[in-house]
Amino acid sequence: MTRWHNVPVGWSHVALLFAAGVLGGLTGSIAGLASVATYPALLVVGLPPVTANVTNTVALVFNGIGSVWGSRPELAGQGAWLRRILPFAVLGGILGAVLLLSTPAEGFEKIVPLLLGFASLAILLPTRPARAARVASHRRHTTRLVLEGAAIFAICVYGGYFGAAAGVLLLALLLRAGGATLAHANAGKNVILGAANGVAAVIFAIVAPVQWPAAAVLGAGCLLGARLGPVVVRHAPARPLRLAIGVAGLALAVKLGADAYR
Repeated sequence: MTRWHNVPVGWSHVALLFAAGVLGGLTGSIAGLASVATYPALLVVGLPPVTANVTNTVALVFNGIGSVWGSRPELAGQGAWLRRILPFAVLGGILGAVLLLSTPAEGFEKIVPLLLGFASLAILLPTRPARAARVASHRRHTTRLVLEGAAIFAICVYGGYFGAAAGVLLLALLLRAGGATLAHANAGKNVILGAANGVAAVIFAIVAPVQWPAAAVLGAGCLLGARLGPVVVRHAPARPLRLAIGVAGLALAVKLGADAYR
């Protein structure tokens, strides 16, 4: 038996973390719900909340790698847009990490259930069929990029700070704003959240109490699960999958709201 953060850890804990990583990677690459499975598992093995949070962020780097790896077919043609939008995600992830290390969590805890509930409803509502392409003015294009970037920045601040269901918020935004299919919006979501989570993880690796053995076990499970998630999205019927994501998001919003306001 070994010890993590002065807590005895046996093989049952290792198995729990790996299984939670597989589940988190699968749900994270499909719906952005990875932390719902991975963070509680770290608490179960005895890590304190802040240590569990930063360790979870580092482990989810592998979720990003697996998700992007599995999403390559849907990422074709999205390169130019991603290059324009990723700076917003990176800055958001950095700010979220700084906030986690310097501020209390109460403010985020109270607003996130409302945002998550709204995003889940947005996923459940049908999107309009994509209109024929129109020639947009430079001003309209720039305004849309700034607004989209600001929304992604805000979501990635939360993603770098804690991140539970940040993917649901981002997926709802991409589906409503871009008219993309679920599979293409999910692929873009995987890249954006992977970037935000990655820069936050670098900061935590340098200055925060990351529990590296736990991160390695959890990350291995995340890599496996996340690689499979985009395959599920690619082949599953879009409407039932959107329904499942939306309902799961609403259920989580109710749970987070009950915890935050009790």
